[in-house]
Amino acid sequence: MTEGILASAAPRRALTGFFVSGVLLSFLGAILPAWQQHLSSDYGLVGLYFVGLITGLLASVFASQRMLERKGAGWTLALACMIAGCGFLFLAFASPPAFAWWRVGGLAIIGFAAGVLHTAVFHAVSPMYRHNPVATVNLAGILFGLGCLSVTLLISGAFYAYTAPALQTWIAAIPALFGWMFVKTRFPPHRAAPHPPVRAILSELRSPAAVMLALLLFFQFGNEWAVAGWLALFLSQRVGISPASSLRMLALYWLALLVGRVAAQWALPRVRHARLLAGSVLASMLGCVILTATNNRFGAISGILLLGGSFGPIYPLVVEKIGRRFPYFHPGFYNGIFSLAIAGGLLAPCLLGYFASQWGVWVVMGLPLAGSMIVFVLLLLIWLEARLSAPAHGITTAV
Repeated sequence: MTEGILASAAPRRALTGFFVSGVLLSFLGAILPAWQQHLSSDYGLVGLYFVGLITGLLASVFASQRMLERKGAGWTLALACMIAGCGFLFLAFASPPAFAWWRVGGLAIIGFAAGVLHTAVFHAVSPMYRHNPVATVNLAGILFGLGCLSVTLLISGAFYAYTAPALQTWIAAIPALFGWMFVKTRFPPHRAAPHPPVRAILSELRSPAAVMLALLLFFQFGNEWAVAGWLALFLSQRVGISPASSLRMLALYWLALLVGRVAAQWALPRVRHARLLAGSVLASMLGCVILTATNNRFGAISGILLLGGSFGPIYPLVVEKIGRRFPYFHPGFYNGIFSLAIAGGLLAPCLLGYFASQWGVWVVMGLPLAGSMIVFVLLLLIWLEARLSAPAHGITTAV
């Protein structure tokens, strides 16, 4: 049965939903200069935009599961893409000088579409994950990064050629094309993966390691998305770089992050994981310090490359450890892990809106620096817990 499902193109096409997810979630950080936000000091409004995204994601939790159970993965994937396309078209009409709350509502639509998309994708690709989890996670991360990179390059390349409404209309075509592909794809019916015993899951979730791994993932994605959401504004206002150039540097950040994750796969069999994790976290702290102190383009590029390259290996290493420590697989379980990471990622730039309005835009790099310190402390605690629990569980302490 599993071989028949894997032979179908449906799971492989469903995996491309991560590309669409990257487009949806990275859109706000890239569109802010086109909304003339770099000319304003109303940082609280930027935080409000991220509140809209978070609200949409939370609203999708129950609706997406019901859609999936009643209509199946293919229909749900296509619907999510259709909602995303409508959301971008709505934002095209709600661009400045329209009332800002209309844009908050449009971003809630984008967040809702992303949440529905995640639920359907995790369900549709579950046969691939059970067959080859490492390859599936790697491909998902690469496609997600390519989506983030693509929408940033599109906006930066057409920044002076098109208005903000025109840009958002073009972006609406991306989920529309993928939605059409999902409509034309026949998804083989298969039952949802059986839930593991509730007692087994609860026993794992009560362990200190589970809590610390979840917190580490939460803070790490917060670090990544705090930079992704505010980097373009930070470079324009703090360093004096033009909006188009700041967007190209944001694309450089996504590229460095993507290359870092791909390079991590090469390094995993060759480097001790604990050293790779610790080195990545320390390098990210140095990158934040460089970006906070720089006042020129060279320093900005150096800090961006260091940040993106060091952030890259952390997520695959943590997910690998979660999968090894908590082997119970269920699509909803990993969808929950991913949703937790996304919540942390969007909460950080949301809070930055308040912090920047109080202390200035320089705090944009202060929050990821503090977050990286927290991640480093959590890594030490996880390493200590693994040392103490090794005799009891009969596991190796090598991370």
